[in-house]
Amino acid sequence: MPALPGVRSQGVRSQGLRSFPTLGRPPRFSQSFLLASDAFAKLRSLEPARHKPTAVIVGVQLDGVDEREHQSSLAELHRLADTLGLKVIAKVTQRRAALAKAAVLGLGKLATLGKLTGGAGTIPKGPEPSKKKQPYLGHGDEDDDDDEDLEEQPTTEEKAKVVLVDHDLTPSQARNLERATGAEVMDRTGVILAIFHRHAKSREARLQVEIARLSYLAPRLRELGASKERQRGGIGGRGAGESNMELDRRKIRDRIAELRRELEAIESESSVRRQRRSDHERIALVGYTNAGKSSLMRALTGSEAYVADALFATLDTTVRALRPETRPKILVSDTVGFIKKLPHDLVASFRSTLDEAREAQLLLFVVDAADPAHESQLEVTQSVLRELGAGETPSLLVLNKIDKLSESEKVSLAELHPDAVMISAHSPTDVARLHAAIVAFFERSMVEREIFVPYELQRLVSEIHERGRVLSEAHDETGTRLLVRAIPDVLSRFDGAIARLSHVK
Repeated sequence: MPALPGVRSQGVRSQGLRSFPTLGRPPRFSQSFLLASDAFAKLRSLEPARHKPTAVIVGVQLDGVDEREHQSSLAELHRLADTLGLKVIAKVTQRRAALAKAAVLGLGKLATLGKLTGGAGTIPKGPEPSKKKQPYLGHGDEDDDDDEDLEEQPTTEEKAKVVLVDHDLTPSQARNLERATGAEVMDRTGVILAIFHRHAKSREARLQVEIARLSYLAPRLRELGASKERQRGGIGGRGAGESNMELDRRKIRDRIAELRRELEAIESESSVRRQRRSDHERIALVGYTNAGKSSLMRALTGSEAYVADALFATLDTTVRALRPETRPKILVSDTVGFIKKLPHDLVASFRSTLDEAREAQLLLFVVDAADPAHESQLEVTQSVLRELGAGETPSLLVLNKIDKLSESEKVSLAELHPDAVMISAHSPTDVARLHAAIVAFFERSMVEREIFVPYELQRLVSEIHERGRVLSEAHDETGTRLLVRAIPDVLSRFDGAIARLSHVK
């Protein structure tokens, strides 16, 4: 495969499983695994450079997908490419009833794609590309009369080094596209995984991404013809040994099991920390990637949350106290963003991280109100949260980035979402209104109760001040009487603690 400009000059092996040395010593894989991970590793390690590697986007508008949804998905893939450090120079799109089985596109559009990459534009017959390219005439690849080119393609002398496909590819489709274009080929899932791999900072996030990456690569291993069998094995020399591909798949399964054990240990520690925070009121910021969650986290808590105009800039969960501080204290969690067609393996790997959302009393659905696709993005967020078991958690819709809207657009949004809070995370006035709405949510579930604390249990008084709002406090010869406003569960815990400690005394 051609080397990409702006790629670190290191071996494929070091770009693959050795990307994160803190994850332990990986097993040795055969060349078939390295070939499968080659494109992924190269795209993951692209360095920001003056001359970005060029890419072409491929998308098929399938039956049942309207034009707006199709264009929104392509635009999103374009942004993913930008985040990965690629320069998109063209798009090849087509309307089809189904993806072509061999290489996604029909023969005509495949030829168009070949012109943009400098490839043959056809799939050579045989296991290896021959000098004389011959078209693959498999079923389902012919250009039907109903297929349409959805837009005029720009003409460019610059050839694309990478092909990004806005669909999940089968291993054979990916190989056929590589052979027809001579370029690196990545499907949407591979691009998202590459971005996650690059942005993972904590050990937990790195483990989560590595598990998802290996799960993605396992079915994409390919045999290398001449070295299909590792050796003759079996007792007494009878029977064939494992093929390299079988061996690699077994090693991947073992490696995933090893990483999961390590991840479970970290998740156990995270669970203990969440348990310690369970006595506090908690909210979680959830939403589409780049909706402004980290900016809002900064505004609500005064924390130095990392903020960047890029997709999936934040992968690690941050927990901070709401500021100005309230009584009772309210904790705010910033969670990983969602996206359409979020790889299932990533959702599964990040399930523990997303437990912050599942265990919150209130979810703030943060939406980029200036994005024309914000309604569908909200649906994606709600769908993933339902999958995680947080679909019934109370929520508040936060329409962010309203500073980018006209007055008429704001009016229309307010009519469409009358219960939403419309803000700009950069406006202190707007953030103060959201702060008040958060406090009001918890206020609605609070009740007033008088609590008597004997003097021998006075250490509980400071905890009552921490966990509730003390409206009045009086002292007599036997102890302290407090009029407390708090959530019923908290008051019940205080009653139980006083009864238990009094009995011990």
